Amino acid sequence: MYEEPYRWVEAVGNRRIYLDEQFRQGSPVVALGYEGGILLTTASKGTPKLYEIYDRLALGGMGHPADLEKLRFSLLEMAHTEGFNRSPSDVTGSRLVKYGIAPVIKQAFEEVYKAPFIVRMLLAELGQKPEKDTLLTINYDGTFDERRDFAVLAATKQAQTRMQDYLKAQAVSPCSLEQGLLLALCAWAVGSLAHQQDSVEASADSGPERNRDAAAPIPDQAALLAHLREVLVDRTLECAVLERQQAGSSKYRALKPAELARLLPADFQALVTG
Repeated sequence: MYEEPYRWVEAVGNRRIYLDEQFRQGSPVVALGYEGGILLTTASKGTPKLYEIYDRLALGGMGHPADLEKLRFSLLEMAHTEGFNRSPSDVTGSRLVKYGIAPVIKQAFEEVYKAPFIVRMLLAELGQKPEKDTLLTINYDGTFDERRDFAVLAATKQAQTRMQDYLKAQAVSPCSLEQGLLLALCAWAVGSLAHQQDSVEASADSGPERNRDAAAPIPDQAALLAHLREVLVDRTLECAVLERQQAGSSKYRALKPAELARLLPADFQALVTG
């Protein structure tokens, strides 16, 4: 029945609706540059969402854990094969996305008789200089976007837009790790609150009210941190960095609870160390 073009388009449209629904309970991911490199952060429930891929490459994701793991292993294999057959300098985020993982995700999405990957991914590449840093986001349909200063993953376009608007308004620029972490967590909270709002509006099927609410002002920093404290009661804060000055070829480092406690406001210490 799907041989006819309009049937295929209809099937693809249905897949989009299905996949969008799968992300509503997902946790946003934020990546941004700071004076020492690139910071990635999210909040997870048990299953990690941040990973090292290669010397200067890190991955953040949201979606089904099994799909994320399968694609993570594919990226690992691609990166290490490329590094072995050619050289480590040939292993770039752009090559892995454009010629590796994006075509795989696109093919799975468009083959309507097979299950698509329930994933959204963010690949961060640390350059030799800050202006060479690259942040790539890949959607479940294989489309991708490339940015420099910051990038986010969210459940919906509305949530993603609100997070990006927040980061733009904060004039993201080289900052300390402490400042960058606070900014990233506030952006995460913006996305988390937008997820909640989208879920409530979808349940209520509010129609025109939805557009009015989407334009509501973003809460101030105190309200965002208060929301984050509530969420961290039953979630784990994940933070990792790609550090430009770190010794050795691998630049990836996960931030330990003790370090997070030093970087965050005092009222977060029990949440990240407990």
